[in-house]
Amino acid sequence: MATTDQRAPDPRIDGALQELRTHLVGELIRPEDPLYDEARMVWNGMIDLHPRAVVRAGSVADIDAVLRAARDTGLALAVRGGGHSIAGYSTVEDGLLLDLGPLRAVQVDAANQLVTVEPGATLGDVDRATVGHGLAVPLGVVGQTGVAGLTLGGGVGWLTRSNGLSLDNLESAEVVTAAGEHLHASEQENPELFWGLRGGGGNFGVVASFTFRARRLPGSVLGGNFFYRPGRWKDVLSAFERWTQDLPEEMNPIASFLVLPPDFEMGQDPWMVIGFAWVGEDQQAGLDLAEQLRAAAPPDEEELGPVDWVEWQSALDHVVPKGSRGYWKNVSFSRLDEEVIDVLVGFASEVTWFGTGIDIHHMGGAFARVPEEATAFPNRSAKYWLNINGFWPDPAEDERLTNFARQAYARMQPFAEHGQYVNFLGAETGHDLTEAARQAYGPDTHQRLVALKNRYDPHNLFRRNHNIVPTPA
Repeated sequence: MATTDQRAPDPRIDGALQELRTHLVGELIRPEDPLYDEARMVWNGMIDLHPRAVVRAGSVADIDAVLRAARDTGLALAVRGGGHSIAGYSTVEDGLLLDLGPLRAVQVDAANQLVTVEPGATLGDVDRATVGHGLAVPLGVVGQTGVAGLTLGGGVGWLTRSNGLSLDNLESAEVVTAAGEHLHASEQENPELFWGLRGGGGNFGVVASFTFRARRLPGSVLGGNFFYRPGRWKDVLSAFERWTQDLPEEMNPIASFLVLPPDFEMGQDPWMVIGFAWVGEDQQAGLDLAEQLRAAAPPDEEELGPVDWVEWQSALDHVVPKGSRGYWKNVSFSRLDEEVIDVLVGFASEVTWFGTGIDIHHMGGAFARVPEEATAFPNRSAKYWLNINGFWPDPAEDERLTNFARQAYARMQPFAEHGQYVNFLGAETGHDLTEAARQAYGPDTHQRLVALKNRYDPHNLFRRNHNIVPTPA
């Protein structure tokens, strides 16, 4: 049933939206329309906002029409790709929502290892299009995630050590700015804009198309999960730290703490899981590395062997379905000594419910070789990124589980390094936006991003994001 619109009519805005409807290839959905409640829904069920209108784009030309309408009416604008923003920025209250989700085409130039992606495509769309060519674009770890937001913020996943972030593999982007300019951004054309797109989020325009450099997949990707019961976590983390010290970059590990979903049939107790993907050509070398970890920390349960890449990438999709309620925090750090392990295991042991995960992404490798100033991503030197992520179904748990993430984050602050990863950040109300962005990016990167904002979006049309606030004229 459509939501009843309780807002007072505004003839000027209503007329502008009727005019917008006549210029669209796609459809404009208002609160009285039967599809409205479905159209306004985003992944994070904690976000319950009511746009004045939703535009489901039918072509990239609809971007221009919507930006004109937003400028003319003054309505707040939200831009949605996959709709997976944990902070809920892919919708807006009483504003105009541009939903690019229908634009999901993926074109693969296998000979040149280039993949061009429309802005509504998901990680799964890209994986399914590329795997048949023996290629993969370095993306995230959940197939439902939108490629656009993932890339503009960073893109940490199963290929980060071997190939870097998603944004490190971006060759170029087609951008529509707040003023309606159509710009090609790459290292050669509009290079400063290209720098800001890679980590600065959606602050500078709507990206109508992404072109990535894909990597070749080996004939058989080796995937594994080693499972450990709580009483062993401190020793296992110590072994993990030693194992990662000289790890070849073809090995991509993530250590997680969570109560596993029921289909794993492993009970309701929390587990530590060391997952890893080896993407080297020599599979035996990957097996030898797995054996080194097994010898140092024999798992209580394990699964190891060749994996189908699409299935591996989408294995967690059912754990975080659309409508899950979520709040995340993140910390970058490089120490994994006894003091840090005590703190990590301390709060990880408190997770006795299904609905919160704690992930430790081991970085380094190709990720760390990119100079920090080369992109707007805030920290290349940290050895680990911690993500505390919630995905619970019950609204009654909102306060408790949000507070857990905040408290775990606070307990890690003595070991934290500079910067925060915006894709792992929930929305914080009542905070100064300028200061929040400065803390996320650091003063030097933030200053450079503000200069870009002043150039490409001086009136802050694109503000539904971890916002870079332009300086007043």
